[in-house]
Amino acid sequence: MGCECSKLASCCWTGQNGPVHEAQNPDDEGRDEVSDLPTFREFTVEQLRIATSGFAVENIVSEHGEKAPNVVYKGKLENQRRVAVKRFNRSAWPDSRQFLEEARSVGQLRNHRLANLLGCCCEGDERLLVAEFMPNETLAKHLFHWETQPMKWAMRLRVALYLAQALEYCTNKGRALYHDLNAYRILFDEEGDPRLSCFGLMKNSRDGKSYSTNLAFTPPEYLRTGRITPESVMYSFGTLLLDLLSGKHIPPSHALDLIKDRNLQMLTDSCLEGQFSSDDGTELVRIASRCLQYEPRERPNPKSLVAALFPLQKETEVPSDALMGISRDGETMSLSPLGEACLRMDLTAIHEILEKLGYKDDEGAATELSFQMWTNQMQETLNSKKKGDAAFRHKDAKAAIECYTQFIDVGTMVSPTVYARRSLSYLMSDMPQEALNDAVQAQVISPVWHIASYLQAASLFALGRENEAQIALKEGSVLEEKKNTNS
Repeated sequence: MGCECSKLASCCWTGQNGPVHEAQNPDDEGRDEVSDLPTFREFTVEQLRIATSGFAVENIVSEHGEKAPNVVYKGKLENQRRVAVKRFNRSAWPDSRQFLEEARSVGQLRNHRLANLLGCCCEGDERLLVAEFMPNETLAKHLFHWETQPMKWAMRLRVALYLAQALEYCTNKGRALYHDLNAYRILFDEEGDPRLSCFGLMKNSRDGKSYSTNLAFTPPEYLRTGRITPESVMYSFGTLLLDLLSGKHIPPSHALDLIKDRNLQMLTDSCLEGQFSSDDGTELVRIASRCLQYEPRERPNPKSLVAALFPLQKETEVPSDALMGISRDGETMSLSPLGEACLRMDLTAIHEILEKLGYKDDEGAATELSFQMWTNQMQETLNSKKKGDAAFRHKDAKAAIECYTQFIDVGTMVSPTVYARRSLSYLMSDMPQEALNDAVQAQVISPVWHIASYLQAASLFALGRENEAQIALKEGSVLEEKKNTNS
């Protein structure tokens, strides 16, 4: 179960010139163009004024840019579709024909990895773009300015893959240039999936700048020529991989020095400790290093990035909103009796369900049959488990904890159910942190076991960690539904 930063530091770098592995990507056919979006259209200023409540200040989503300031508003069209409206400074696009051509070209793209462009407005001096609205903030917000929980490793890998898929789609459609790719350009939709903003596919014509970020983060060839190329986009992708790994915005030159010196403890987000293996950490650093090569021709293309990132994906069965701790608007989670009991913190009901379940979900040496096959010298350990079961049946939490601990401490037999039962016994003894530790251990042994997720939720509720508890509850629900479907 994963490496700590120090382990990654000792095993990581294998050389900057190794190729990014090509791999079969079974998801290629699943990235077709979306068909449920309206075709690109032109709006009037009045229509967009109504949609944004008169470009009201309270509807401003973001505001940036010094030489050519622009403002993004949230709004709602007549058909109730929620949109993001980007309003440029009057001097940003003096050539109306150029603006319309650019917007129409970008507006032909339709992909579920993009926050797609739905339309534009070119009326008088007004230049506006209309895109799908993404309600769940930017990657920068979730990565650098999180309030309740840091982004999980599995979600960071998903962001990297989805972004690479977005860039591959754009490249295949003849839009390989993306301007100022950074953590603010990645948005999260209502399902918690990351999307690449379509706004970065259009360049501001008046100031001609492709990068507004600190010069320390711009591709070296852009500093020399002032021009962006497809390889420049790959460099920016590398800086985003560093963001995802470190949880900070580290200048590429500094990161490459750390990699060269194998000092990756400084590069890795401490919040990720124990969430990933050494091999996975090594591979992500290697991909980032390839993207950050000084010579543009040595950087990978989007297709090879997708191929390299696809095998690294973790927890693919868990929806993004569950990984992110995002609740969908108006959605009510459908919970099983055990899920409901954990939500209510009904320990009696949880006990009844676990008791009825027995050891059905244990595998191999953890099953009752396998216990009977152990040699005589293991009989004492087996007796500890049986005594624990008897105490658990009679709700004698203290005795159950003592007996199960004797069984676990021997370390020869592994049983997720024993950890689950001791977890509940700890909850019944008002020891929620110990309960959480055991629930996590049960999931280490059996990663897709819904019982472990539900008990984590109950423990987190007891600890007052509401947001994390809701995430665990949702994960348990998803795993239970998947199990029921498979059976």
